[in-house]
Amino acid sequence: QVQLVESGGGSAQAGGSLRLSCTASGMTYSPFCMGWFRQAPGKEREGIAAIDSDTSTTVADSVKGRFTVSRDNAKNTVYLQMNNLKSEDTALYYCAASAASTLVTRVQCRTRPLFGSTYNSWGQGTGVTVSS
Repeated sequence: QVQLVESGGGSAQAGGSLRLSCTASGMTYSPFCMGWFRQAPGKEREGIAAIDSDTSTTVADSVKGRFTVSRDNAKNTVYLQMNNLKSEDTALYYCAASAASTLVTRVQCRTRPLFGSTYNSWGQGTGVTVSS
């Protein structure tokens, strides 16, 4: 069973930066596909970034140019660097992983990286609050 633990959330001023981390445990290899999602109060969950084990990345238009996703396979950790934060970035941020490196996983990760259905493991979330 893959376990995901997020860290790095907190408060920031508009225009500031935060870096979120998510470490996977409970497996002997790094998850093939890892993603970041967020959910603001009263809104639906939104996929914002994803990265596969070949470091191919996808970033949602809503955060493109401000957020970047990276990973360290040796540490089973994925990062979300958030720059030029805005008040609308306030949300609970979740890490997700699709551990298996099957053909289905690879196709889903490449074609639907920001869909929740691509992932089968989720973290508990870390809160980000941006004040203007």
